[in-house]
Amino acid sequence: MPVLQYVCPKCGKQFEELVKKFDDPAFCPACGERAARDWSGEMFSATGRPVKKCTGNCKTCGGCR
Repeated sequence: MPVLQYVCPKCGKQFEELVKKFDDPAFCPACGERAARDWSGEMFSATGRPVKKCTGNCKTCGGCR
């Protein structure tokens, strides 16, 4: 299960969320609004090492393989 970074479009809160799949919805812990993925953070592989080729979009990225 990945830990992904999110940002709330309503209040601007940035947070991390443990999700079952990368496309599962996440909701802001401050205001309850549905949050959007925050692609500005550093991406890590399943081993915990930084991935050089990762775009952060798991649908199109092959960097973790």
